[in-house]
Amino acid sequence: MDLLGAESELAPSALVEDSRHAYFMQEALSMGEKALGSGETPVGCVLVYNDQIVGRGMNDTNRSMNGTRHAEFLAIAELLRTYPRSTLQETDLYVTVEPCVMCASALKQYRIRRVYYGCANDRFGGTGGVLKLHSDPSLDPQYPVHGGLFQKEAIMLLRRFYIQENEKAPNPRPKKNRELNTSFEDKD
Repeated sequence: MDLLGAESELAPSALVEDSRHAYFMQEALSMGEKALGSGETPVGCVLVYNDQIVGRGMNDTNRSMNGTRHAEFLAIAELLRTYPRSTLQETDLYVTVEPCVMCASALKQYRIRRVYYGCANDRFGGTGGVLKLHSDPSLDPQYPVHGGLFQKEAIMLLRRFYIQENEKAPNPRPKKNRELNTSFEDKD
């Protein structure tokens, strides 16, 4: 969808038809499922270098009580245990939800090659949802972003999380009578 702040030549459906993109995004969704199963906000990601997954991450903010333990940071830490930092310049990120402002900034500083994501982050997005840090020419090199890969699946992960009770929330809200919304409005 968004490529350096402009429309991408590749529609999300074309990217999903590419089996490599589909495979890596499904691996990110699997990490999101794992996060959901452990009570975390279901954001999952994989870092891909030379067509190999070299880092995996899922949110770990609830368990650790540390707001910086986002999926992207954990995947980068895994990559850096084996590869030099410069590897990130030739690495792509596949993540279920658009990187937040904090993660988008870190990805820019690490000079990530490219980002693919499932659904937009309308509250905290750093690559178009709120800010466009990936395409700001005043900060480090720009990186391309492609959104909308397996968008419905990524949204459903979030919906499944947000209808649950979250006892670790600062002000938990009762959710016993909520029902999972499985419909999607077409935006044609």
